[in-house]
Amino acid sequence: MPYAIQLILCTCPDRNTAENIARLLVTDGLAACVNIVPNLVSIYTWQGQVESAEECLLLIKAREDNYPAIETAIRCHHPYDLPEIIAVPVQQGLPEYLHWINSCPTAK
Repeated sequence: MPYAIQLILCTCPDRNTAENIARLLVTDGLAACVNIVPNLVSIYTWQGQVESAEECLLLIKAREDNYPAIETAIRCHHPYDLPEIIAVPVQQGLPEYLHWINSCPTAK
């Protein structure tokens, strides 16, 4: 039986951090694929102030059952006090692609 798939969003302060986290997640079998979207501008409220920052966005494709380990890995390797980690369920997708995500090696 196939597992549910999630798209997990996570912003990083720079490309090096983004690549390190992406490689860790894929190498450890927690994610099938991670895309890095560079040059993202985020505008947000932090500690009562409106802030802006250039960031990279991770688009993490993974099985839902890997979420707890993905969250732990990101929190351990992310420099932010409060990293963005948002999981969105995948309702539909190309069946072959979703099958590929399900067939990727799982966490070691």
